[in-house]
Parts: sequence; C-alpha cells; structure tokens
Amino acid sequence: MQTQPMPIVPDVPAHGGNQDDDRGAARPAGPLFRDETPSAHPYGEMPQKPEPMHDAPQPAPQKKSAGRDLSAAIGVGVGLGAVIVASLFIVKAVFVGVIAVAVVVGLWELTSRLQERKGISAPLVPLAVGGAAMVVAGYVRGPEGAWVAMALTALAVLVWRMTEPPENYLKDVTAGVFAAFYVPFLATFVALMLTADDGPQRVLVFLVLTVVSDTGAYAVGWRFGTHKLAPRISPGKTREGLLGAIAFAMVAGALLMQFVIDDGTWWQGLLLGLAVAASATLGDLGESMIKRDLGIKDMGTLLPGHGGIMDRLDSLLPTAPVVWLLLVLFVGSG
Repeated sequence: MQTQPMPIVPDVPAHGGNQDDDRGAARPAGPLFRDETPSAHPYGEMPQKPEPMHDAPQPAPQKKSAGRDLSAAIGVGVGLGAVIVASLFIVKAVFVGVIAVAVVVGLWELTSRLQERKGISAPLVPLAVGGAAMVVAGYVRGPEGAWVAMALTALAVLVWRMTEPPENYLKDVTAGVFAAFYVPFLATFVALMLTADDGPQRVLVFLVLTVVSDTGAYAVGWRFGTHKLAPRISPGKTREGLLGAIAFAMVAGALLMQFVIDDGTWWQGLLLGLAVAASATLGDLGESMIKRDLGIKDMGTLLPGHGGIMDRLDSLLPTAPVVWLLLVLFVGSG
C-alpha cells in the first residue's frame, strides 16, 4: 500500500471555528479576544484615563443666604416696632389692646395649623375670648386675675367642645388648654410688666433684649456658625450663634439696666441678658419643635419676610415671665 501524506489542517480558534462571524480569519486567543488589532502589550491594551478638562468653567462658590426676603422683613419689623413704641409710651391701655390682638391672631394661626396638619379641633372661640380677657385681667387685677382667667378659659374650652361628637374629645381639649397657656397666659406677663410705674421702660427692656438676642444669634451664627446646636430640631441654629446671643444680650442688658431702669445696676443687666438669651433660644427651639411635628416652615403668612404672628412671638412668649420675675426681684414690682 502506498503511503499517502497527511493533509494539512488549518489552525482552529480555541473557541470553535463556526462560532465566529469572521470565518476567513482566526482571532488570537487570550486577553486579545475582543481587540481587533493586537497590542504589543503582553496582556492587551491597557485602558486609558480621559485627560482632565482644564478649560471647563468652574462653578462660582455659593453665598450664604438668609432664606427670607430681608428687605420685606426689615420693613415689616420697623413698622411693627413703630406701632409698639407709639402705643407703649402714649397710652398704656392701647398697648394692652395691641397685646390682645396679637394673642387672638396667634391663637387663630396655631389652631388653624393644628386642624390642617393633625386634624385637632381646638375650639377657637373660647380661646380667643378667654385669651383677650386673660391679658386684660392681668393688667387690671395682677397675677391673681391672670390665673383666674386662665382657669375659666380652660373650663370654657372643655364645655365648648362638649357640643360636638365625643370622638377625639380628649385630644382636642388638651390642645386647647395647651394653646391657652402657651399664647395668652405667657403674653399676660407683658401686661403685668406694664402695671409698674416704669412699666413702659420695663416692656421696652424686655422687647429690646429679646430682639438683640435674636439678632446676635443670627449675625454670629451666619458668619461663624459651624457646630449645630440642635440639628434634629432646628438645623440652622449653631453653638456659635448661641454664644453670640448671650454676648449681645448681656452687653445690652448691662446698658439698659444701668440707664433705663430706675435703681437698676449693670451687673443685674448681665444676669438679665444671660437669662433672656437662654429663654429666647429655648422658645425658638420649642416652636421649631411644634412646626417640625406639624410639617410646616411657618405658622402663617401674615407678615412678609417673617411668616406669621406666632413666628415672631416664639422668642417673646417664654421670655416675658423670665423678665417680669427678674425685674421684680431686682427692683421690685413698682
């Protein structure tokens, strides 16, 4: 038998010849499988990082914003201040009326937000009537009159709510009694300050110190604030802002007690300013807690740049009994 030479068989790709669309040419196996052009690198061509674009415009740094219309806020603040000072030093009774109006509007804002956000129906009519009466009773009859009016207002809330179905009765009357204490009862201490012989001066000290405390907190916190004071309650407040509130209020308190309040001394003003900074901050945090629970930013929209009346009373309300008590201890009831 004649020996026949073995036929020459072409190389077959490792993955099988019929699986490749390019049937006429074999591709190199290994890491170069996906490369159309083999690379000199033994493991294939390394991916190249894109060159950074040095000519791309960089975004401008963002400036801190106050979050409100400052021009409107300043204008409204100046207007309110003029009304308050004019009524305070012309006729005391007119200023009592200003307090009563602020109380009624504040109660309306608070009860409206409770109804809208939580379905809580705190009765507004007995709260408004009782709140205004509470302020007048405090001015006419002193602390005893304020306590009696507070008790009667709470009783009126309980009775008024009985005219509606019993569902949610306890929740509604609890919110009503809280509103009566939080707004008109605390505001009554401003009327109590006014009953002294130098009542207008005492109220002026109370208002100026609270405003100075808030201004110091805002100015220092906006410029230097880095450490959050209570981030879960009010993320915008910082420890540096609190220190600014204390420093501003203590300096203002020393000057006001020395030159505005009869028989007052500078060291009493330092203590008064410290107490005002603490109470104003706690009051602001307290209302922030309420607004967070309700899921709102402001209690109202009545005052452009400020929100509602309650957004301006948040620091004033808890500060009023503190200033009244310290002034009585320092210089007497007048």
